[in-house]
Amino acid sequence: MPAITVVDLTSIPRIAEPDPAIARQRPVKGVTVAPHGVEGEGFPVRRAFAGVQLDDLDPFIHLDQMGAVEYAPGEPKGTPWHPHRGFETVTYMIDGTFEHQDSNGGGGLITNGDTQWMTAGAGILHIEKPPEALVRSGGLFHGFQLWVNLPAAQKWSPPRYQDIRASEVALASSLDGGALIRVIAGEVAGHQGPGSTYSPMTLVHATLSPGAHVVLPWRSDYNALAYVMAGRATVGIEQRPVATGQLTVFGPGDAISIGADAVQESRSPNVDVLILGGRPIRESVAWMGPFVMNTREEVLQAVADYQAGRLGSIPAVHGAPSTLIQSAGDEPRA
Repeated sequence: MPAITVVDLTSIPRIAEPDPAIARQRPVKGVTVAPHGVEGEGFPVRRAFAGVQLDDLDPFIHLDQMGAVEYAPGEPKGTPWHPHRGFETVTYMIDGTFEHQDSNGGGGLITNGDTQWMTAGAGILHIEKPPEALVRSGGLFHGFQLWVNLPAAQKWSPPRYQDIRASEVALASSLDGGALIRVIAGEVAGHQGPGSTYSPMTLVHATLSPGAHVVLPWRSDYNALAYVMAGRATVGIEQRPVATGQLTVFGPGDAISIGADAVQESRSPNVDVLILGGRPIRESVAWMGPFVMNTREEVLQAVADYQAGRLGSIPAVHGAPSTLIQSAGDEPRA
């Protein structure tokens, strides 16, 4: 997992552990296992939030771990053109390359630690696909897509696009020097990530060497989630064991504790964890496929607006679909 790495962790600032007399470590509320699925044109994913109540995820809606998969030549896949309204999509690439284009003029290539942050807001169309060179050559593909809800007052914001390069991410190490902390959005111990968000939140990718331990200060008004993308670790004040493909939901507190097992599998020599949290919006959620609104009526209006061409225009692309991209079972949910 290259993302962005640092040869000498002693060369970057260290995050001091919060004073245990003041900061309360968060307990583990629950651990779930992400089931496998497919997305878009057929690329493999793990549904990281499957089985977790929306109240525990708020302000987040959906998280897919894309891959990791080693594609043969001709195998890489993406998504067709599709609409969004009412939330933000965050695509974080760890290995491989993804190409984005949207009806608002945003887009570009992301690779090895880059992030694309797209605010759908009032409505947008976009496409995500591997570039032609990767389709021809094949190669490793691994990343994440996170959906961040928008409050009702901001669901009608104009669409916008942020292209966050790996070199812009804030870097720090754990106090023991054994963990690299990449702050993509939000703030951790004074280290501010480059992502600009409507919903107050923090997004971190941490890599822990075997035996390393990190305690991160975490805002008490944020929820806290940790998804293990590779390796074996313990989480929380209880030091509960977790492994690849498991999501931890933390309870209330002021700090998050994660420790890497001293012995790791050869395929995953380090522990990689996506840590995220935000201020809950605490509004009703009505969700159908690519639309996340507050009421069923707003969702049905989004479908009608899309079908009427009011969410934007697809640039001239041979074979672009003209109907709503909808998965089986995508019915309005409240």
